[in-house]
Amino acid sequence: MSDTHPVIERGEAETEGDRRILRFTLRLPHSVSRVWAAVASSEGLRDWLAAAEPFEPRIGGAITLRWLNTDQDGNATVASGTVTAWDIERVAEYTLEGVHGRIRFHLEPPRGDHAVLRFTNEFRGDALLLDCLAGWHNHFEYLVEALDGRPADWSAWTLTRWQELRDGYASDGGRGPG
Repeated sequence: MSDTHPVIERGEAETEGDRRILRFTLRLPHSVSRVWAAVASSEGLRDWLAAAEPFEPRIGGAITLRWLNTDQDGNATVASGTVTAWDIERVAEYTLEGVHGRIRFHLEPPRGDHAVLRFTNEFRGDALLLDCLAGWHNHFEYLVEALDGRPADWSAWTLTRWQELRDGYASDGGRGPG
């Protein structure tokens, strides 16, 4: 995996009271329907983010994400919640219990041969800001690879790239790697 993907803009962080809001924009050379399948289906999510079981694709539907990359002790993160916005091929939003908060995928109408994906993650607290910026950036690198036909090999995942990204976000005040 390369150091940066030109389709992934630097993640940005905002603070509103005790809420942290992370934003990423991706310009993906794929159709809206292909990107939608990657962010709004259990099969697509598994290729780059997490196993989604159960996953009920409708407002009020249940969702549980089990991350397939594990920590040093082999533990996987699991977060359950609800589908809080659903507009086919436009918006998929999941509000999860615990630290993950609200995650929103918003697809804009295509620009030429590129789909524009705007991502927002809203959560409470400071402790995980850099971890989340690095984590989402790393997962979006996997999304790019998955959309290009190379789904993540979770058995080969290590903390190395995540740590490089985290260090980059830390060194530039949360703006991300260049």
